[in-house]
Amino acid sequence: MKVLVVIDMQKDFIDGALGTREAVKIVPHVAERIRTFEGRILATRDTHEEDYLSTQEGRNLPVKHCIRGTKGWEICQEIRELIKEEPIDKMTFGSVELGNILKEYHEQEEPIESITLIGLCTDICVISNAMIIKASLPEVPVIVDAECCAGVTQESHKQALEAMKVCQIAVVND
Repeated sequence: MKVLVVIDMQKDFIDGALGTREAVKIVPHVAERIRTFEGRILATRDTHEEDYLSTQEGRNLPVKHCIRGTKGWEICQEIRELIKEEPIDKMTFGSVELGNILKEYHEQEEPIESITLIGLCTDICVISNAMIIKASLPEVPVIVDAECCAGVTQESHKQALEAMKVCQIAVVND
């Protein structure tokens, strides 16, 4: 089985509180990748509560975003329509739960041939989840599709891709 993990394709990261032109530009690529993917598709959803600004992340990034139940928290409609399973809510950049779910699939359901990550933001949540997945399933190839990712800046996007390559995560379409 192949797995595609769609990271945080939420309004606040696309055209909301922390949106960028680059994030808006990848939406059609992400939608097409999901439509043509043959395998299991999972999604994550960055999730914060109203007390976000009092958390460590909120003190370091004082921009309220992805507050549970708000429009900015929702996965963009074009992507949400394509995802069958309920998104995995994550309160931090990387999701240990995602790593555990994938490990459980691999060990108890069907061996995973590869795991491909796409989404936002390359330099924060994509890289964090790629590292967790690589640590959870070190013998399963982890792939990041650069064409379907965007970072906080173009420079930090490229730096994250290079860092992942060093950690034996395959980067395609860069």
